[in-house]
Amino acid sequence: MVIGAAIIELQLPGVQSLKEKRSMLKGLTARLHKHFNISCGEVALHDAWQSASLGATVVSTSPVHADNVLENVVGWIEVNRPDIVVVGHSIEIIHFF
Repeated sequence: MVIGAAIIELQLPGVQSLKEKRSMLKGLTARLHKHFNISCGEVALHDAWQSASLGATVVSTSPVHADNVLENVVGWIEVNRPDIVVVGHSIEIIHFF
């Protein structure tokens, strides 16, 4: 079993409140879960209006597949959500035997 985990740092320009931020992230995480079958949620920067840190995980049998899925998640956000800026991301692959 392989677990892929990613931290995706986001900039949310134009967001004026925590309520607006949470609404935007709720829609984003639901869409990512539906499209990529991953688990994701806000993991840091909870009180910052225009910044977010999103955690995403995928379980797979292949480290290459897990890495590809998480890289595709980042690419999808950049292409399909022009209102959100991906500032950076890191991916870690964990092997369980």
